[in-house]
Amino acid sequence: MPRIAYVDGQFVRHGEASIHVEDRGLQFGDAVYEVWAVRGGILFDSEGHLARLARSLAALQIKAPMSNASLMVIVRELMARNKLKDGLVYLQVSRGVARRDHPFPAHSRPSIILTARAMNMAQADARAAKGIQVQTCPDIRWGRVDIKTVNLLPNVLAKQAALESGFADAWFVDAEGLVTEGTAQNAWIVDSDGLLRTRPATHAILRGITRDTIIKTAQELGFAFEEKAFSRDEALSAQEAFITSATSFVTPVIGLDGHKIGDGTPGSIARKLRETYLSQQTSVKKS
Repeated sequence: MPRIAYVDGQFVRHGEASIHVEDRGLQFGDAVYEVWAVRGGILFDSEGHLARLARSLAALQIKAPMSNASLMVIVRELMARNKLKDGLVYLQVSRGVARRDHPFPAHSRPSIILTARAMNMAQADARAAKGIQVQTCPDIRWGRVDIKTVNLLPNVLAKQAALESGFADAWFVDAEGLVTEGTAQNAWIVDSDGLLRTRPATHAILRGITRDTIIKTAQELGFAFEEKAFSRDEALSAQEAFITSATSFVTPVIGLDGHKIGDGTPGSIARKLRETYLSQQTSVKKS
């Protein structure tokens, strides 16, 4: 079945979709995006993603293209037209089309793109059951990665370098030697004292929607938790580590820079958080 996208008011086949040559998202990266996970036909954390979209648009002074209610009608229709059961929905909103010039145009209408893509959740579950290896790299990104913009070239380069070196992904490390986050995920450890830690949500990281939900889940489960940055060395001496994101949910990290974390197998806390998160997301929608 041909994939269907939504572009500026129309549902179109992927091959028929087009973007104006002077769209500011194309020319300047003057755009933001969001990604929702879909599992069993259920859209995960939808309200959190809508709230972050609003924050990102406000930070760049881009007008919302429509109300949240209207947007969700389109998202549901897109899922239906693509018969999407397991996968993701991608949304991109740019400042719109205008003559190429750095200042904001006096008059422009935001451009919107929505796509849906199927994913093999069995493969994702198997990956989480096995755990992944990551490598560290210097964080060369700009100072406002808390805004979910489409400017992702440093992330792309870091991910590619990790893959070429035989790792599944990369963790960025700042000038103070502290881990910021992954290329598209938040980073976590259970430190040597058994404390669950992830970096505070400042301008240095993207505040993940899955991250926020996992914090609540960890507290509900009674795990000792603190928003506290950690170094590469602390990660190497940790009992376990994992990543969180809309598409990886909770995925254990079993090695860093070629060294085992813990005993080199997925930890019990990461496994419990993943299991609970997936159960909560599906049960909330069914109730």
